[in-house]
Amino acid sequence: MLTAFGTKLFAFIVLSALFVQVPLAGAQAKRAASPKPAAQKCSGAWTGTIKYTRTQSMSDNKTVERVSNRGKDTRDWRMKYNYRASVAVLESPEKDGSNVGKATINHSFSSIENNHALEFNSCDRGKTFQSMTGDFIDKSETRAGASGVEASVSVGVSDDGTYTVSVGLPQIEGQLTGSQSSTYSGQCTPKEGKSTTLPPTPVRVDGNSITSDGTNRVDPKAPNKLSGSYTRTTGQIVETISWSLQRCGAPLRITDVKFEDMKFPDWNDWQDIVEQKGTIDGNLVKIKATVLNESGETKYADIKFKETYKGDKWDGARPDAQMGDESIGVRLDPGEEREVEMLWDTSGYAWFDDGRPKLLQRVKAELWESDKMTDSMTRNIKVAPKPLVLVHGLWSSWRAWESWQNILTTSHSYDWKAFPVGEKPEHGKMNTGGGFLSSDPTNSIGENAHELEKYIRYAQEDRNAWHVDIVAHSMGGLISRYYISQIMTNNSEDGRPRVSHLIMLGTPNLGSPCADVMNVAFESLGKNVEAVRQLRQDYVEGFNRVNTQRKGVKFSALAGNPLPTMCKSIVWNDGVVPVPSAKWTIADNAESSNIHTDLTGTADFSSFVKPRLAIGPKGNHNPEVPTNLGMRNADWGFVNAAYRPEPSSAATAISASDVDFAKQVKLAPNQSVEIEIPVSQAQNLGLTFMAISDVSATLFDATGSIVGKNLAKTPESNAFFRSMFVDRPTSAGTWKIKLENTSDREAEVVLATWKDALK
Repeated sequence: MLTAFGTKLFAFIVLSALFVQVPLAGAQAKRAASPKPAAQKCSGAWTGTIKYTRTQSMSDNKTVERVSNRGKDTRDWRMKYNYRASVAVLESPEKDGSNVGKATINHSFSSIENNHALEFNSCDRGKTFQSMTGDFIDKSETRAGASGVEASVSVGVSDDGTYTVSVGLPQIEGQLTGSQSSTYSGQCTPKEGKSTTLPPTPVRVDGNSITSDGTNRVDPKAPNKLSGSYTRTTGQIVETISWSLQRCGAPLRITDVKFEDMKFPDWNDWQDIVEQKGTIDGNLVKIKATVLNESGETKYADIKFKETYKGDKWDGARPDAQMGDESIGVRLDPGEEREVEMLWDTSGYAWFDDGRPKLLQRVKAELWESDKMTDSMTRNIKVAPKPLVLVHGLWSSWRAWESWQNILTTSHSYDWKAFPVGEKPEHGKMNTGGGFLSSDPTNSIGENAHELEKYIRYAQEDRNAWHVDIVAHSMGGLISRYYISQIMTNNSEDGRPRVSHLIMLGTPNLGSPCADVMNVAFESLGKNVEAVRQLRQDYVEGFNRVNTQRKGVKFSALAGNPLPTMCKSIVWNDGVVPVPSAKWTIADNAESSNIHTDLTGTADFSSFVKPRLAIGPKGNHNPEVPTNLGMRNADWGFVNAAYRPEPSSAATAISASDVDFAKQVKLAPNQSVEIEIPVSQAQNLGLTFMAISDVSATLFDATGSIVGKNLAKTPESNAFFRSMFVDRPTSAGTWKIKLENTSDREAEVVLATWKDALK
């Protein structure tokens, strides 16, 4: 074991050597500076800061089936290399216009390999087979750091105004650590795993060097300042040099301001924020100001970080606003460079407090000496809204949200990204019943919630976002609630839930009485439509007993109220979900005049969804205080139960005896049929049918009089459950319903009748 490990360790050290570059040869001899004007009192040396990074990430993930077809081997290997250096560029002691550099260097190199072996084998000569596994983990890591080491720096300005910047960094001391472990399970004879750890071993990490490509030009309007960057990519190795240099500047000044955020999902893995990309609302950001002391004496100063509105289209006249503490004190020895940082919570900074989009954040660092501001630097950063994960409902797909990216772009910018679950199925795809009226098998709510989990992680990794928002339609709200209650970890490392806000549009949080009726109808016709069964009131009541946790996620609910009756109930509803079911125990709720399938439209986005997501910095971004979700369903006027507006102890189940008549009809294109319906004596009568919106239905009583209509292409025809209610006593007899298919495609209709909705 040790011999094999030593071999891998040797290979790792060799691999580390691949990242070595020869230090900048003759850099001191090649130093050049632009000619010093005769009237200039300084030597003309460029001073300031040069940053250098060299990174590489590699991975290899593969699964190989064994020749025996009774097992497989899975390998997951990841390598990360990160070399960072900050170089204080100072004037050389000779005062001849040349430079010296003092570097702070941090280096890390890690390799992690996981191998999983699986074999189906027998311990009783083939009578029974069982899984036998072995897991093997190899880890190697090199870390090194140094501060104040000498670095070669050079700035060369040509006669045509172009210039180059070079840096060469020395070797530094580091430590190599490693470990190797193995575990086994399922073997006929138990096998004990082993673990070996390599104690810290001193190693030398070679330096790096780079020279910009010479395409940068001196700005004629600011000839004494140079700033820019250059990136060189070789294979998977990315090197970047950036600089902020000045000639004849103040001895104590700010040379750079930059931003860092953490790379999801690795907490404390800080990375530079690219200005064009920015960060995401809710991420923690480090604001770093680099301060340089060129003088020969110790200096004391204060750094203040401020939000500045100068140049803003709307608020340009507003005074600067303090960010964080009043000031951060710093002491700098002669020739010393230091970074001063502040941790900034970006929650709300994608928006102004009045809900307008905030496309750019301006952050200013001020340097104060003896109560006087002596230098400042302003940098811009984009803060984009949280990714919006969109969860579709019953008999639907990601295409229900197809217009939402345009809606988000119009409402903020293209940086507000929509992630409809299933748009990229390799990251997660829910199955809520396929097409309308499909009886194909569906996923359970829990199975769909695990697909949602994968899509949320995809959204976070794609946008580097530590938090997301969810908008869910119909059954999608139940799926989202299951994810939050059963799957989502309690809190992210910053104490806030991964999902900041769940907005539910027409979610049947207490089920749907029409799902009860139509499920009985489907069963009587010999069909099992799982998507409808999962919306039954007794099913959802059981769901509510288990899924009680919100974990700090803010809940909001929108209920559609355009229709006054639905299956066996007199209650305002959206054609699928009663208003009390959508609102449930959710304090933040509202009502819409739109039908169920239209709740995902622009109108309800503007009036309900956006105001709950476009929360500025002064808004409440803390987790929701835990509340009792309640576990009881409301009773809103069912047969054999007195009407009670308060929640009851259980939902009133609807059985086969409550459905008088059920029938399935297929209509050819443009076909019209009449169906006889047996009616018994009752206090009232209702009929519910399910069909595409191209189907018209007209209900006639025993005398031939029209007693109800639900016509094609009307708003109510878009409802899943289309009901007609006759609120008067009926006598035994035969009624008729006329069904008309106005389309040029075949249409399926499933209908059921019910009675005595009110006592």
